[in-house]
Amino acid sequence: MRFESPLVPARLARRYKRFLADVVLDSGEAVTAHCANPGAMTGLTGPGMPVWLSRSANPKRALAYSWELAAAGGGLVGINTAHPNRIVAEAIAAGAIPELAGYAALRREVPYGHRSRVDIVLDDPARGPCYVEVKNVHLMRTLGLAEFPDSVTERGAKHMAELASLAAAGTRAAVVFLVQRSDARAFAIAADVDPAFAAAAQAAQAAGVELLAYCCALSPAEIVLDKALPFAP
Repeated sequence: MRFESPLVPARLARRYKRFLADVVLDSGEAVTAHCANPGAMTGLTGPGMPVWLSRSANPKRALAYSWELAAAGGGLVGINTAHPNRIVAEAIAAGAIPELAGYAALRREVPYGHRSRVDIVLDDPARGPCYVEVKNVHLMRTLGLAEFPDSVTERGAKHMAELASLAAAGTRAAVVFLVQRSDARAFAIAADVDPAFAAAAQAAQAAGVELLAYCCALSPAEIVLDKALPFAP
């Protein structure tokens, strides 16, 4: 996924009200940027942290800038939760996720379950469908270990239960934990953060839902899928 225009470097002043961030541009100008991330963003909101912003050309937008990247752990972290679905869809189309390769068609945001939408459905006349949920990951409390979630996610547990129902009925289902970090070496479910989600993920896996984890290569020009990560014991 390439950014539409070069990102603007800045320094974070504060993140507040979940979706707002005050930043200082290299010119010294202070602006408020949109933060498209409802999570806790643990370790990514320290004052003075280097960040990168995209700027919209749409004059009707209330906030021209959006927060895209942060520097942490010796690398870059993607904080915009609107991007993972596109990153994974592009990677599947390019054959970069072997576990999900070989399908004839890809659809996004498909209704299923109880008032839910699955992020991606892969279709193939010979193989049948594969339902794919994408989860954005950026939490890292231990060096090299990416974790999900970073806060309680009832919605995430609901998705796991719905995918488990599909898998139990014979429909292929998978979850891609997309780690928007360049410093991850392994992945784990943060059971202490959200025990209910951890239990739902374990039940889904037991029902046949495939759990995959991939990290990203990030730069101010683009974010692309990089490589698979092992699950930590």
